[in-house]
Amino acid sequence: MREGTAHPSAQLPNGFDAWLLDCTPTPNCDICAANWRQLTTCKQSGDITQAARHATEIRDHASGVHASSTN
Repeated sequence: MREGTAHPSAQLPNGFDAWLLDCTPTPNCDICAANWRQLTTCKQSGDITQAARHATEIRDHASGVHASSTN
């Protein structure tokens, strides 16, 4: 089994993936867009662990860099 993937028999609660991957990329931001593309690719391939990392990057970037630039 590849590192970073869930055990095939592991069952997450319904809706957990949606909660884990919930994020909103900032419009017109290349970094957010790149992470969104990678998140989507990982999600489609079933690599939720890596998709969650990209979702975290989007949330951190949007609330960090973009939040401070609006002040």
